[in-house]
Amino acid sequence: MTLKSFGSVLFFLVVLAALAFLPFYAGEYVVTLMIGMTGYVVLATAWALFSGPTRYISLATVAFFGIGAYTVSVLSETLPYVLVLLAAALVGLVVALVVGLATLRLAGVYFVIFSFGLAELVRQLVTWYEVNITGTLGRYIFLPVTSDGIYWQLLALAAATLLFSWAIGRSRLGLALKVIGDDEVVASHCGINIAGVKLALFSVSAVIITLVGAIQAPRWTYIEPSMVFNPTTSFLTLIMALLGGVDRLWGPLLGAIPLFLLFEWLSANFPNHYPIILGLIFIAIVFVLPNGVLAAAERIFSKRRGVTVPAANQGGAL
Repeated sequence: MTLKSFGSVLFFLVVLAALAFLPFYAGEYVVTLMIGMTGYVVLATAWALFSGPTRYISLATVAFFGIGAYTVSVLSETLPYVLVLLAAALVGLVVALVVGLATLRLAGVYFVIFSFGLAELVRQLVTWYEVNITGTLGRYIFLPVTSDGIYWQLLALAAATLLFSWAIGRSRLGLALKVIGDDEVVASHCGINIAGVKLALFSVSAVIITLVGAIQAPRWTYIEPSMVFNPTTSFLTLIMALLGGVDRLWGPLLGAIPLFLLFEWLSANFPNHYPIILGLIFIAIVFVLPNGVLAAAERIFSKRRGVTVPAANQGGAL
């Protein structure tokens, strides 16, 4: 390990430790804010884990998020909490495998449309089941999980997701994903199992997103389909990943933190105009920063040094 790598690891551990101790010196409001922020950091990072290198734009984030939350609501009174989380991850994995096997051969706008339709389909199925089978629309969740506990779980999941993303980016699997994203025909001629690689990363990403929903479920006490299957979750995750840069390890994190704080302020001060402002921000990011903040900063610093950055290194993962 080089000195630079050791310094990066040490800095990461120090920041992680400081964040872990935050509930001991911060108030309830700050912890609640950090729960939402950390949740979106994980969602954006997990989304970019698959969509970044493959360039598949998925709007199915909320489908797996809601599946995780509803699994907890159904099993919370019959199983220990740890087993409930494992069950949620397993359900998310099974759904991801079924969906991936059926749809990952699609590409471009077709995959986008399908992923958006999947989220709506899952919401409608859950709503139908609740109304016609259980005779209710929502469920209560009574678990002895505090806000601090939810925050620590999300923080651990965020650290694990970042480490996993870092490892994948430096592995043969990560290289195969980049080749697939550039040209699937070339990838097939290189002997890469395109379907298997995409399915593996899609499933991992889906399981992480499912766990975010499962971990956050106890914080609401009562959930219903329109709440946990809100399509805004998918769009916010997409915008955050795009802002930071989906082809950079820290990109989704750097996009999630400022945008989450901005969205919280907008929803509190402009509740009636929030969706319009959200759409305008999305359009601005696509036109002004199509490759993310990190790629833009890299180009600016390179120009100041008189170095031309090759197009392949300027982002462009979408």
